Amino acid sequence: MKSFAIVGGGPAALMVYKRLIDAGAKDFSVDIFEATKNLGSGMPYSHLGAGLEHVTNVSSDELPDLLKPLAEWVKALPVATLDQFGIEREDFHEKKVLPRLLFGQYLSAQFHDAINKGNQLGVNTQVHYETAVIDIEGNNGAGKVRIKKDDGQSIEYDFAIICSGHNWVGKREGEVDGYFDSPYPPAKLSRQFNHDVIVRGSSLTAFDAIRTIARHNGHFEKIADRLVFQVDEETKDFRVIMHSRHGMLPAVRVHMDEPHAAGSPLIDDEKIAENIQENGGFLQLDFLFEHGFKLPLKESDPKFYEQIKDMNMEAFVESMMSHRESHDPFDLFRKEYDEAKKSIREEKPVYWKEMLSALSFAMNYPAKYLSAEDMLRLQKTLMPLISVVIAFAPQESCEELMALNDAGRLEIVADGDSSEVEILDGKIIYSYQDENGNQEKVECKTFIDCIGQKHLSIDAFPFQHLVEEGKVSPARLKFRSSESAKKLLVNDGKNIEGAGDDYYLRVPGLKISDNFQVVDHAGHASESIYLMAVPYMGGFNPDYSGLDFCEHASELIVGNILKPNN
Repeated sequence: MKSFAIVGGGPAALMVYKRLIDAGAKDFSVDIFEATKNLGSGMPYSHLGAGLEHVTNVSSDELPDLLKPLAEWVKALPVATLDQFGIEREDFHEKKVLPRLLFGQYLSAQFHDAINKGNQLGVNTQVHYETAVIDIEGNNGAGKVRIKKDDGQSIEYDFAIICSGHNWVGKREGEVDGYFDSPYPPAKLSRQFNHDVIVRGSSLTAFDAIRTIARHNGHFEKIADRLVFQVDEETKDFRVIMHSRHGMLPAVRVHMDEPHAAGSPLIDDEKIAENIQENGGFLQLDFLFEHGFKLPLKESDPKFYEQIKDMNMEAFVESMMSHRESHDPFDLFRKEYDEAKKSIREEKPVYWKEMLSALSFAMNYPAKYLSAEDMLRLQKTLMPLISVVIAFAPQESCEELMALNDAGRLEIVADGDSSEVEILDGKIIYSYQDENGNQEKVECKTFIDCIGQKHLSIDAFPFQHLVEEGKVSPARLKFRSSESAKKLLVNDGKNIEGAGDDYYLRVPGLKISDNFQVVDHAGHASESIYLMAVPYMGGFNPDYSGLDFCEHASELIVGNILKPNN
């Protein structure tokens, strides 16, 4: 009998648990530790991360397979629930997005159904609600894992899978009036702001904040089939100013022919292994870009392929970004909104956006084999484009932002790479460089940091006993050329370290294996501890894709645990 501890009870835990029971094995028990009263919804799909105004950016047909299809589950809901979320039963179909809180209820229902199925199969499952895991220890002698709960008790298991989800690290919130480290939970933003609100970031996290505060400082209404924002009499000076590095808004959600990023791989594992072997143990970023993006477009969109076939990664990104930078961000946003509506209506994809999404997913898992030089290229060049293009802002959110902009209540400012926030004499001072390179300083009555989930270092890892034991180690990538590392050391070498003749780039989070096992300081992958909490693996997984990520990672983890020698 094998025993499993799943730390966290959100969507990642659901995928892991479903994989376990689908594998058909019965000789195991599972304990799930969830800090809240709810199972399945996690942070994004519960009141910790959403209000009634927030919607998903994926539709039913884009979801991994669970026990019951989402559209079927929605149509079976009672009228009162459908009315609460403004859903017409006969109008709902698999292409519709869903309110996030309702989607959280769906995930919770799927988790409970999975547990019932597990119990029927003879799997002993216990859910520990309102139970925080405060530390994890690796037992050197017996190969066991010890889970320490917040009530002081500890329990031993054969395997621990860490699915602890998002972590919004607090810095100044609660200590500085008007400062918010994140927009979550959104209830804290349910107040009036009769002044400029500075929002750092233009991602979907920023959209969440803006949709919440707009509702408490005005209201939206349809006039002649057009959404209009009317500000409240008491908050006539309410305005939102978004600041982002490039001053760009994310692309709008479009139809996708292959909605499941975890479906057919763009590059098979053998080709990736060959590339690593042929290049001294390094995976080439240019190989990923060529085979995971450009060549698939040769078949799906020959016309676009002809435009870019001679471009390397830098030239392609420069072309795409310069196109976006040459347009007013809201003018481009409106144009892309119209194009996206047509794409969904005609079920016609924008292939290069779909391929870029697929590339982002495909490169995530072998990224640990990139050289430090290529990782720096990825961070500087490709990731900014990916973060803009594959956010896939839902139409409903786009309509509200456009209405706010039309009403003169929302604008976006490009502030380059050097923005920072200071607290001087109790005042929030936001500094940035404008498009002409001039240094600007803004005093903020309200500042909301909305740059999304940050990649966290090993120092922020919540289970520090594993750090002290040396059972986990910081992620780092080797430089192909010592000379390039030395040049970087001269300018800004804070994340570069040497070991003999070799040099390494320290990247965020923990070192993990291909199967998401934590790796110790000696380079050995743990046979009992697996990491599936995205904030702590950002160095080896530079981009992650929500439920698709959970689906694929859970397959690798459970497949490795249940292999015969375990």
